Amino acid sequence: MIHGPKYKIARRLGAPVFEKTQTQKFVLRESNRKLSKSSKKPKAKSDFGNRLNEKQKARMVYGVNERQFSNYVKKAIATKGNSTDLLLRALESRLDNVAFRLGLANTRIFGRQMVSHGHLLVNGTKITIPSYTVSLGDKITIRNGSKAKPIFAKLNERLATTTTPAWIKADLTKHEWEIVGAPKLTQTDVMFDVASVFEFYSR
Repeated sequence: MIHGPKYKIARRLGAPVFEKTQTQKFVLRESNRKLSKSSKKPKAKSDFGNRLNEKQKARMVYGVNERQFSNYVKKAIATKGNSTDLLLRALESRLDNVAFRLGLANTRIFGRQMVSHGHLLVNGTKITIPSYTVSLGDKITIRNGSKAKPIFAKLNERLATTTTPAWIKADLTKHEWEIVGAPKLTQTDVMFDVASVFEFYSR
């Protein structure tokens, strides 16, 4: 999925939706930029504009296209249960996101490439679909033929600084991870307003 110039997109959305824009360099750059334009009053957005903005934030954070994201939202609404929990669970359970959460990839975009190139196994089977949904009991490992690849050269260093989500059990000595629960996020854990996302698709 091609996002375009990430700094420009993050600035337009008003949120550091890419890992690249979550650095001190970007924060300082934006702070200086706002100071230089402090005399200009920002144009107020309509309700539709605000909802569209939140939807775009969510899409960019998880790196999914419009069709995929729309399907996630519609399924969350149609399924019995808390729609917010269901949507965030579906997004977090994507294999490319899991690769990012585990520290195997330093960005979700890199996680997407890692999966597409067949570097990861789920229950011993090579998966090349980034949107693949992991389930309770699934075990994720690195393909033997990929372990010597440059992308895993500093893996142990990355893993040492990564906090594994509570819903995943890690065996770092074996480089094996097991799904032991369901992803659990709240509104405070994400940088987009989930309610506005649902309102956008309910219009």
